[in-house]
Amino acid sequence: MPSEKPFHHRASHLKQTNKPFKSKHATKGALKDKTKGKVSRTSVKNAPRKGAVTKADRKNSARLHQQKQRAELIKRHRFFEGKDAAPKTVAIVPLCSGVSAYDLVVNLYKSVDKSPPETTEREIMNLKADRFKQTLQLVLLSRNFIDIIDACKVADFVIFIMSAEVEVDEFGEKCLQTLQAQGVPSVVSTVMHLDSVPVKKRNDVKKSLLSFIQHYFPSETKLYCGSETQTPKEILWRDTHPYLLAEDVSFIANDDNENIGTLRVSGYARGVPFSANRLVHLQNYGDFQLKEISSCPTIREDTEEMAMDAKTLETADPALRDSLVAENEPDLMQNEQTWPTREELDKAGDLSMSVESDNLPDAKPGTTPKRIVKRVPKGTSAYQAAWIVDSEEEYSEEDDDEDETMACDDDQEEESSIKQIEEEDEEEEEYEEIELEARNRALSDQMDENEEKQLQEYLKKQNREDLQFPDEVDTPMDISARVRFQRYRGLESFRTSPWDPYENLPIDYARIFQFADYKRTVKRVTAEALIGAAKPGMRITLHISNVPKEVKESFNPSRPFIIFGLLQHEHRISVLNFVLTRTPHYTEPIKSKDPLLIQCGFRRYTIYPLFSQHTHSKKGTNNVHKFEKFLNVGRTSIATVYGPIVFGVMPCLVFKDTGDINDSILVATGSFNSVDPTRIIAKRIILTGYPLKINKRSAVIRFMFFNPEDVQWFKPVRLHSKYGRTGHIKESLGTHGHMKCVFDSPIKQQDTVMMYLYKRVYPIWGTTEIWNGGLEDKIIEDEIRERKMEM
Repeated sequence: MPSEKPFHHRASHLKQTNKPFKSKHATKGALKDKTKGKVSRTSVKNAPRKGAVTKADRKNSARLHQQKQRAELIKRHRFFEGKDAAPKTVAIVPLCSGVSAYDLVVNLYKSVDKSPPETTEREIMNLKADRFKQTLQLVLLSRNFIDIIDACKVADFVIFIMSAEVEVDEFGEKCLQTLQAQGVPSVVSTVMHLDSVPVKKRNDVKKSLLSFIQHYFPSETKLYCGSETQTPKEILWRDTHPYLLAEDVSFIANDDNENIGTLRVSGYARGVPFSANRLVHLQNYGDFQLKEISSCPTIREDTEEMAMDAKTLETADPALRDSLVAENEPDLMQNEQTWPTREELDKAGDLSMSVESDNLPDAKPGTTPKRIVKRVPKGTSAYQAAWIVDSEEEYSEEDDDEDETMACDDDQEEESSIKQIEEEDEEEEEYEEIELEARNRALSDQMDENEEKQLQEYLKKQNREDLQFPDEVDTPMDISARVRFQRYRGLESFRTSPWDPYENLPIDYARIFQFADYKRTVKRVTAEALIGAAKPGMRITLHISNVPKEVKESFNPSRPFIIFGLLQHEHRISVLNFVLTRTPHYTEPIKSKDPLLIQCGFRRYTIYPLFSQHTHSKKGTNNVHKFEKFLNVGRTSIATVYGPIVFGVMPCLVFKDTGDINDSILVATGSFNSVDPTRIIAKRIILTGYPLKINKRSAVIRFMFFNPEDVQWFKPVRLHSKYGRTGHIKESLGTHGHMKCVFDSPIKQQDTVMMYLYKRVYPIWGTTEIWNGGLEDKIIEDEIRERKMEM
């Protein structure tokens, strides 16, 4: 029987394949069972990172940045190149006596093979160097402080002249300190009279002078002779505004008034373009409107012909140009109810408000303290008068206020009758009137004599000049503490406790301007300032309208006359904050609200600032900053004033005005910080008391208050001690102002209990004024040159 072959199944190529099940038609339950809680996601291991920059992107970015810098450098060079290019402004500053700016100019003219012009020491002249294809606008300065700092504001180069024979004096050092804080462009240091020094000592003299100048400008590496040229450095605070150094000034009086007219100022435009719709600032005189801007023809030396015809570049649009209105007109009908001012109280004749102006009249806001006036025999104490009851003679000022409107016609009759009664009584016995508080009668008589002696000894031991606790004050005994300090409030946390910045604002805040977003406004305004017809480098003429005639009369061609253009809104008044640091060489105290002279950018005005702590704003803070009585040495503070708005970071110089600007003292330096009316300056006071009895965590405190009503009024305020304990008032004890307090841990007998109270303070309105000094042409005399002239 033959064997069977093994069975082998071969798969057919005609196998039927069914359509797969479409999952999109599955129910939600079926999909849930299928996934079993899994979440489908893409793998992030090899996925490109968000915001990742590849090598090609970095190369692209570097190439674009390089091209941008190269274009800016070419533009900066072309600004000073060409036949009609703007000259480089060079301020020549003598730092010591015995040197002359004119002597240095003579050497500069000789270095380019030109004969120097015969002129005085103080002059503005143009030097055209054909070999270097450069034109220099030389500003020759003498030892006048205002002229030096004004010329260096607009200069592209500053040449400091020192002498190998005479050291830099105090005036020269003050100029260097001021210019270092103000900011200067490229600095060139030169030395004169080096020929009079022996050859072996010349290197030592150079090293000494170089070391001296490097103390103020560390980037300087050597002393120059002044004949080399280079591209000037940028100064950011001035390049965001248009400015002009005047070369020619003329005045055309108005038809209706000869003392007011149009001032025409010619010169090279610098910074950003001038706009006819923006205001310009004249130092010592204020802000003015422009009528138009026209091109100014220049005369070429070779042909003596006009290089260009004068034409109008831009005319002011009445609908678009900035107004000269600096402050708002407050609407008194829309203000919220505030506390009456001193003038209102004097007008009303309210004698009950005879306390300090920062106090309210009663223990509760909105009420008047009830004071009882009694007529008692002379010699009667207040304690005895409190027990005398006489309804006919006892009256309160509240009753007088209520009856005043109803019985105005009977006042004269009552006064005459009272006079007759008083005359009859005075014949029998002398009387006097005693004024009492209804809730606190005869407090001084109720105190124990021993306790009063202890209080006087305690007050003598307190050192109010202690730097650790400079805000301690005494609780007055003749005025209730809840009346004297009712404007103050307690804060659980000085940095985070809420404080509404629009609460109980003074009427002056209705006059100022505030921005919804200051930083965003700065970006918009500075971007709009880049557009204008009067481009930088053009020689233009500004037609300034309604300028006093004395501006033209005060113009001196030998002194720098600067026109500074304002950006939009920079004429309006708001609350300004400056970051200031005291200079170490001035040791006299500088108190808040003391008159000072400040220079912020191109502006100079007198201020009466409020000083406060400089704390960087962090998330979660309440924008509350502690008031400081003095501008302390070694500590940076914020000075707050009402003043014209500033855009950008401007350097600030603060002087103590002595009447002579050459003798004024530089007391602080800093920069502009912000425009922020919501910044709260809180004045702090500390009420102190000390333990009388201690029982573990509980203690009886005295000498902080002197009546139970004050203890009850300040009960919610937290207590602190000098040893770091915290607590609160539990209850009042007795009638002398003693109080039972509970602390977080036992306190010591020598500890002092303190209560911190705060009150918001504001700058003084109307004290910021434009400084109109420096017009006198006063020079620090050169003793060496005078001796040579006498010889």
